[in-house]
Amino acid sequence: MTDPIDGAALLNEVEAFHRRFNVFPTEAAYVAVTLWDAHAHLLDCFDSTPRLAFLSPEPGSGKSRALEIVETLTPRAEATVNASPNALFRLVEAAEGRPTLLFDEIDTVFGPKAGDNEPVRGFLNSGYRRIGTMLRCVGDGANQSVQRFSSFCAVAMAGLGSLPDTILTRSVIIRMRKRAPNEKCEPYRQRLNERQGHALRDRLAEWAESVREHVTDAWPELPEGITDRPADVWEPLITVADAAGGDWPARARIACLELVNAAHDNDEASLGVRLLTDLRDKVFCGADRMPTAVILEMLLALDDAPWGDVDDKPLNSRMLSKLLGQYVTPANKPIKPRAIRTASGTPRGYYAEDLSDAWARYCPSPPAESATSATSATPQLSAGESVADAPSVIRNTHATTATLPLLTTG
Repeated sequence: MTDPIDGAALLNEVEAFHRRFNVFPTEAAYVAVTLWDAHAHLLDCFDSTPRLAFLSPEPGSGKSRALEIVETLTPRAEATVNASPNALFRLVEAAEGRPTLLFDEIDTVFGPKAGDNEPVRGFLNSGYRRIGTMLRCVGDGANQSVQRFSSFCAVAMAGLGSLPDTILTRSVIIRMRKRAPNEKCEPYRQRLNERQGHALRDRLAEWAESVREHVTDAWPELPEGITDRPADVWEPLITVADAAGGDWPARARIACLELVNAAHDNDEASLGVRLLTDLRDKVFCGADRMPTAVILEMLLALDDAPWGDVDDKPLNSRMLSKLLGQYVTPANKPIKPRAIRTASGTPRGYYAEDLSDAWARYCPSPPAESATSATSATPQLSAGESVADAPSVIRNTHATTATLPLLTTG
């Protein structure tokens, strides 16, 4: 009878193998990548499989090398630069078992000049969950039938820039960077080092078999605040860490918090969320209604805002209506402009009560200053005054407080 494999010691060896050839930006990255390698051997124990994304703004940052090392450590690794969805389906359904897909130069698939790759994105998105499948017609001519193909498999990617948000939220993100002069690593020699990686891979597979039953029934305790999609991403990795023991459970949870928080810090809000947030914090600032003309002037005057160039032209009332119409009022109806009754007419605009539900659900917490303090030094218009001159009032206040008129109901 052979002695049981020490999971913690084995993961230490896998981490050390990465450290020989990879310079990752943080300690958390080494932890996450090591756990990801191991989780690929236990894929059928989990409901989801996080994507692993090595990203950088410039070439020469070690992304491809990181992927190369992952390739030696994971089961049935299939490296590609590009592949059709049909080829990917066939790989996943192959008799020898699910592959570990490794996409290098993923920016050629999703970059600005990549063309239409929505089928590949659909594959990567759906294959994140065990239940992920896609339908295809199979057969010749009129003798075709609909067949369901599984897309569930482990995927690691490397590329320049970023990825579609739908993939990023399903990923453990490692933001690579060029090595500093004092950061050294060994050169990777495939003829020699690949065998060493494969030896570790085979031991990972053996260890995985020994803990498979335990891992299948495990429900790990996640760090406080890790819920929803981040919980789906990290649950398999933390389960692996708990099965390995040693200091890996603690290291995994620390890495989870660090990388999840870093991903949130790097998030760029969608245009719709940016609009809602700017309306709340820069335009309404406590007002209960605002004419469209005033909203547009305020938005277009904001520094470092995207409103001067939306689809190659400044934001206008039609665009504003389209963007806000994606969200709903507390009554679950699309947000739309409404008439604002004033002494001089009824210009169309938006009401804070219509936006309140979207503000609560989608926007980050408001700045520390209260809305009251933000509007206290602001020129105010009552319902009895005309809003026709409001834009000029705003132009004058931009030179001082960059605030806006407060409209009250009447």
